[in-house]
Amino acid sequence: MSLNMPAEQWVKCANCRELVYRKEFDRLLRVCPLCNYHQRLTAAERLEITVDEGSFKELDQGLTSADPLRFPDYGEKLKITIDQTGMKEAVVTGEALLAGYPIQLGIMDFHFRVGSMSAAAGEKVTRVFVRGAEQQQPVVFFIASGGARVQEGLHALMQMAKTSAAVARLQAAGVPFISILTDPSMAGVLASFASLGDVIIAEPGAVIGFTGPRVMEQTIRIKLPEGHQSAEFQLRCGQVDMVVDRVRMRATLRSLLRCLVGPRDEKEQD
Repeated sequence: MSLNMPAEQWVKCANCRELVYRKEFDRLLRVCPLCNYHQRLTAAERLEITVDEGSFKELDQGLTSADPLRFPDYGEKLKITIDQTGMKEAVVTGEALLAGYPIQLGIMDFHFRVGSMSAAAGEKVTRVFVRGAEQQQPVVFFIASGGARVQEGLHALMQMAKTSAAVARLQAAGVPFISILTDPSMAGVLASFASLGDVIIAEPGAVIGFTGPRVMEQTIRIKLPEGHQSAEFQLRCGQVDMVVDRVRMRATLRSLLRCLVGPRDEKEQD
C-alpha cells in the first residue's frame, strides 16, 4: 500500500496504535486486523450489521430521562449528550428480523453517558422483555454499559430488580433470551438482566465485571489475576458461554435462533 494515500484512508487502532487501511477496517466491521481489537460501535452501527436490512422498527423512542433528583448540571449534560449523539437515551429498542426470525432487540450505546442505565433506560429494557413474552418472540440484547446512572440515585438502582423481573417473566413464558456482552459490560447492568441470558456471548477483549480492578483490590486486599475482567477469562470461568468475533456474530445468532426457536420455514428443515 502506498504511503501517499490520503490521511482519511487510514485509521489508528485505539489498542495497538498502528495505522490500518480504512476499507479493511470497515470490512472487518471496525475490528483491527493487526491486534483483533473490537472498536466500540454506536447503536446505529450495531444495528446495521446485525438485523435484516429495513426490518428494524424502533419502539419507545420517546422515553427520556426526567432528572428526578434535580442533580446539579445533570439536565444540561443530558442535553449536550442528546445533541452530540442524536439519541434520547442510552439504549435503542424495537423489533426486527434477524435472518428472517422476528426478534425483540435492544442495543446499549456506550457513547450516551457511558451506556448507563437511567430510570427511562430501565423502562425501555423492561418493555423489550415484556413484549418478548407477550408476542412469543426471542430477545437479543447487546450490552455496553458502565452501570447504573449515578445522577439518578435509587431511581437508577431500582432498574436492576425491575429488569431482572422482566427477564423472569420472559423465561416463565418459555421465550429465549440471548445476551451479548460488548466492551464494557459493567456494574449494575451486568449484575442484573445482562447476566440472565439463556445464552451469554461476549465479544473478544470485552471488559466484563462489577467494578474496576483497583477498587476491588483496595476492598478485598488481594492482588487479582491479570486480565480477570476480560471476555476470555470469563469464558474460562464459565461466566459466558462463548466468545464470538464480530464478523461471525450475525451467523452465530442465526444458528442460535434456529436451535432455540426451530427452523423458520420448510426450506430450513434439511
